[in-house]
Amino acid sequence: MTQNDQNTMPPKTGPIEKLVTVEEDVKKVLSGEKTATRRNGRYADPGEIMTLEGKQFVVDKVYSQSLGELTDDDARREGFKSLEDYKQSILSIHPGMPWLPQMRVWVHEFSPVK
Repeated sequence: MTQNDQNTMPPKTGPIEKLVTVEEDVKKVLSGEKTATRRNGRYADPGEIMTLEGKQFVVDKVYSQSLGELTDDDARREGFKSLEDYKQSILSIHPGMPWLPQMRVWVHEFSPVK
C-alpha cells in the first residue's frame, strides 16, 4: 500500500482530536521530540490539522506497520530513546496486551504547521 493512498485506507476509527491525548506525549509533540504516533486505529488523513495547546501540526503520512517492523528510529520519532523504551511504555499503558510482531498499527507522522 502506498503511504497516502486514500482509496485503500479503511474509515477513520476516531477523530483527530483523539490522536495524541496522553499529557506526556502532548508535551513531547510540542517540544519537537515526538513527530509520529502509532495507534490501533486510524485517526487522521494526510493533510489534516491537529491542534495541541493552540499549536497546529499537519499530518504528513498515514500508513500501516507491523510491530515487528519497528526500529529504534521509529521509537525516536515517537519520543523515546530506543525501541525497548517505547515497547515498555506501550505495555505499561496497556496492561496485559501482548507485543506481537505481526500485530499491525496505524502510523501517523506529523510536523508543525509553518
